[in-house]
Amino acid sequence: MRFLIATLATITVALMTVWAAGAIYYSPIANETVRTVLAVAFVLATILTFALTRHRGRALIGYLLIFAVIVGLWLQIPASNDRDWQPEVAMTPYATINGDRITIHNVRNFNYRTETDFDPHWETRSYDLSKLDSADLIAVYWAGKPIAHIMLSFGFSGKDYLAVSIETRKEKGEAYSTLAGFFRQYELYYVVADERDLIRVRTNYRKPQEQVYIYRVKGSLTNLRRVFLDYIRSINELREQPRFYNTLTTNCTTSIWLHARMNPEAPPLSWKILLSGYVPDYLYDLHRLDTSRPFAELEKLSLVNERAHAADRDPAFSQRIRDGLPMPPPL
Repeated sequence: MRFLIATLATITVALMTVWAAGAIYYSPIANETVRTVLAVAFVLATILTFALTRHRGRALIGYLLIFAVIVGLWLQIPASNDRDWQPEVAMTPYATINGDRITIHNVRNFNYRTETDFDPHWETRSYDLSKLDSADLIAVYWAGKPIAHIMLSFGFSGKDYLAVSIETRKEKGEAYSTLAGFFRQYELYYVVADERDLIRVRTNYRKPQEQVYIYRVKGSLTNLRRVFLDYIRSINELREQPRFYNTLTTNCTTSIWLHARMNPEAPPLSWKILLSGYVPDYLYDLHRLDTSRPFAELEKLSLVNERAHAADRDPAFSQRIRDGLPMPPPL
């Protein structure tokens, strides 16, 4: 039993040390060399302290106090909406609500020539909540099956579609790092956009192009509208109180799952949510997608790249990329 407890304590301290070293390295200290030296010094000091001391209990108490200080300082790092943002995320979306009329400001609708060469265009659009009648899951793949970027698109009477992508808000010159995403490096951002922007940039302009699948989600209108309004609530909250993205806990997929928790029929948490590329398979298993055919056949029908290339700048882009998509029956 003593050996088991010691082993568990050693593993726990090792994991805490790795996290603390990362928090130090990705801290707001401007000088990278200083951050590197401090992170390495913390790891070495931890190893030497536990290796050389005879009083492991006292060493553990001291370690926990220092770790608590690091966590406390890390939690004090402020999120902000006022940085020199990349142009794709430069404007903060927000919404005003008047009965069923929802007006969303800063809807992105860029005109692309390439992924990095575009004309920025931000719009104000109004939607009638009573006409919200569909939601589509958009799964974007670029590096195999396990990992995908997951988005939702809300449809109004089969004519207007509003796509929302939960992403990192990066500053100019900043690149995305999965590791850095654990350590308060990126603000959380909701891209609210026309599908000709959000989907077409991935299918038509990104090199190499990403594989985009659209799945029609089955659900009640009441639940759908609850989720949409919860999205609106979060969008407005982020304008007033910015928050950080987290690679594991606050990412594109877990955030959608949390919005879905507004409804009692929300899917339970699963490893397929954490490995986001399997979210469509998971919803299929739960009968939230069309199950009249095998999933492999549904997946093949749901790939929209070819149709997106054909539709390109057509104002009916959203309708054309949905041609032939199976629509599940309502609950």
